[in-house]
Amino acid sequence: RPWERRRLAGMRAKRAKTETPALPGRRVHSRNENRQRSRKTLDRRTPLRQSAIMIELAGATVIVTGSTRGVGAATARLLASKGANIVVNGSKSREQAVAVAEECRGLGGGATVCMGSVAEDDDCRRLAREAMERWGRIDGLVNNAGTTVFRAHDDLEGLDAADFQRVYAVNTVGPFQMIRACAPHMKAGGRGAVVNVSSVAGSYGVGSSLAYVGSKAALNMLTVSLARVLGPEISVNTVNPGFIAGEWLRDGMGEANYERVKATLERTVPLRAVNGPEDIARNIVWFLEGAPNVTGHLLHVDAGMGLIRGALPAMVKP
Repeated sequence: RPWERRRLAGMRAKRAKTETPALPGRRVHSRNENRQRSRKTLDRRTPLRQSAIMIELAGATVIVTGSTRGVGAATARLLASKGANIVVNGSKSREQAVAVAEECRGLGGGATVCMGSVAEDDDCRRLAREAMERWGRIDGLVNNAGTTVFRAHDDLEGLDAADFQRVYAVNTVGPFQMIRACAPHMKAGGRGAVVNVSSVAGSYGVGSSLAYVGSKAALNMLTVSLARVLGPEISVNTVNPGFIAGEWLRDGMGEANYERVKATLERTVPLRAVNGPEDIARNIVWFLEGAPNVTGHLLHVDAGMGLIRGALPAMVKP
């Protein structure tokens, strides 16, 4: 019918105005042809790679700094129980490091001891070299080594530049140097995971000293910045523990003050608990083997301490 012919002609004219004109020597494809080409493009896409970054720990190689006691030793043991090869590290007691390595072997993992301070770049590179020479790969890095000086926050004269430099050298510069030493090997292997052990001190502004608070805040931001640039092969995350029951805090705070703070937290935080080394270790290992597509994350493990931070007890009694 005439009116139908006019309607169809108008539709064709309208469609011609909205379509992209062909370039000289180039044909404009019909809608049906474009759909077929899109399907072919989808079919040629690279298959989705395995969720980044999850490590199969059986046979993997993980460096754990500061692993002669506490959280580091607990992490090394847990990793070994899953079949990982561990580079056990410490800067003081080789005897303790050897004991942890023996425990790791007894749990079914491999282990070697490499002593050294993460504050020294040569030691960091030697740790990476030891892992590569022994097992030919580096899959995970746990930056657990840390130090502090115990000073009340209002005791400004109690800290000097040397205190800050020593604490930052271990707590902030050390993890950077370890990541720098390990990253090329992780990238060459196709993937890797870094877990920095920081502290709620870096987020809440509480802790053993102002130097410690500053060093952990810097480590938190280092985590975020490195996560941006080391992907897609490497994930970088941080575990921020709250109070960890054990000899490290007891020795630094003194028995009476340690028990006072511990009791206060167990009475006031939402989950009515403080951490043990094994609690932190489980969260570290989760970042290595069970946290797909997570990077640049700061995980606070504090039983809800941050929810009541206005009422937190001082770590060092004024």
